[in-house]
Amino acid sequence: MTAIAQGLHGQDGHAPSQLETQITVTVPEMPAGGAAPGYWKSVGQRLLRDKVTIVVTLIILGILFITLGAPLVTGHDPYAGSIMARLKPIGTPGHWLGTDETGRDLWTRLCYGGRMSLLAAILPVTISLVIGGFLGILAGYAGGYLGTLIMRTMDVFYAFPSILLAIAICGLLGNGLVNSIIALAVVFIPPMVRVAETVTSQARHLDFVEAARASGTTTLQIIRHHVLANVLGPILVYATSLISVSIILSAGLSFLGLGVTPPTPEWGLMLNSLRQAIYVQPYVAALPGLMIFLTSMSFNLMSDGFRSAMDVRLNK
Repeated sequence: MTAIAQGLHGQDGHAPSQLETQITVTVPEMPAGGAAPGYWKSVGQRLLRDKVTIVVTLIILGILFITLGAPLVTGHDPYAGSIMARLKPIGTPGHWLGTDETGRDLWTRLCYGGRMSLLAAILPVTISLVIGGFLGILAGYAGGYLGTLIMRTMDVFYAFPSILLAIAICGLLGNGLVNSIIALAVVFIPPMVRVAETVTSQARHLDFVEAARASGTTTLQIIRHHVLANVLGPILVYATSLISVSIILSAGLSFLGLGVTPPTPEWGLMLNSLRQAIYVQPYVAALPGLMIFLTSMSFNLMSDGFRSAMDVRLNK
């Protein structure tokens, strides 16, 4: 079962939104009859043979370690600065990655800032996974008027470019971490619903689902034991790919002053505050952007590795 979730027109002729054109995700084909233990064992074996996926996964784990364990890897206060130590270059004793425009240790700010950046990126995807996945599975399995109602409601959001929609919601609710999370969750729910609806619509017509339905199995049991086994994998892979987009969008909102508010460290906000120093210390000013790029690319490559490992057709 293959569905191009982004970058293509939908089955109803719907034109792709700006979010959909940023990343193309091919939903992996799951084995008929559900994911057996042997299938997941083979997925794990293929992942262990994929060196790129292993490397980017280690990079992500390393980023999580330095952000969640920031007090263990740095001894500086992320809010304490000195006007006499402002904009020190990389390699300065005591500040090996230099200092920012107010003399705060940049390594410390990057470590603590990763907490806000990852929270603002992962939480909206998690919310959209729960809400969008539920609505998509409901629409795909029920079909009829209920499915049409859900999908046409989601199509309303496609009338607005995703970035502009997020900016508009943040502008309406006000800046702050919570409001940026709400804005990104609203942006990600429609594409999540579309992916979940597509894979569920295909799974409900499989032979073993029809057989379970004919044998008198209840709808709830069919969804729990047959449909979910086939659709959760593709939906989770797609959600992982959205994290890379969410990191960029959340950093962009903070860069515009609509996300995390100063003096809280956050990569997008740090990039905005350091852009004025790009002609004085260009390498120091580029470090927050480098972290955004590295984290986003790592999640994107990890998602691609998971998709390839789970795709039955690619591993025959």
